Amino acid sequence: MRPESLVTDHTIYACVMGSRAFGLATEDSDTDRRGVFLAPTPLFWRFDKPPTHVEGPAEEQFSWELERFCELALRGNPNILECLHSPLVEYADATGRELLALRGAFLSRKVHETFVRYAHGQRRKLDADVRSHGAPRWKHAMHLLRLLTSARDLLHTGVLTVDVGDRREELLEVKRGEVPWPEVEARMNRLTREAEEAAAHSPLPEEPDRRRVEDFLVRTRRASALQAYPHEQVVQGVVPARRSRES
Repeated sequence: MRPESLVTDHTIYACVMGSRAFGLATEDSDTDRRGVFLAPTPLFWRFDKPPTHVEGPAEEQFSWELERFCELALRGNPNILECLHSPLVEYADATGRELLALRGAFLSRKVHETFVRYAHGQRRKLDADVRSHGAPRWKHAMHLLRLLTSARDLLHTGVLTVDVGDRREELLEVKRGEVPWPEVEARMNRLTREAEEAAAHSPLPEEPDRRRVEDFLVRTRRASALQAYPHEQVVQGVVPARRSRES
């Protein structure tokens, strides 16, 4: 099976991400599409396993296999969690809708570490740009402010909101380079402190609900196996070998 066919034939969830989902799109913004596909269970019984992700087939399109997507979401990966909360959902079948209903199971106080760690990595790149060129990449600075705000609000409320809402114009001012870098630095530092304070009293649980997510994954794999072998007894996603007529 060609990797692209996993996306075209087995996608369970598809959304738009990037600036359009964040409410920061301008006339020249790309349309970044993200998705989740469910590889048919029998593909995992071969030596060559299905891919964990597929780029394409359309431009600016990237998809993850369901298990990989859930693994990353349970780790608190910012890009994955935001994908689950995109306001621009283009497609969701019954399995995709169940995945969306599980969004809360992936959230925990661990997001403080993962979001802030990601932000620190981006901040080091911005600081390097300032040292080398006298100014940061302003678009990246804008998105870092957006991410830090999102992390702070998530830890404070327990709800992940992707669209920046009424913060749009002040963030676009940063993108256009209209805000001095020292002021942008001060905003980043303040948001980092506020996220740390919010983490100490967050309504989020200490750990994500791994058992609930795993139950969903096992049921989904089993259903996929039953589709391939409708007359077999499938237990925990495993199809027993058929007895020969001589046995």
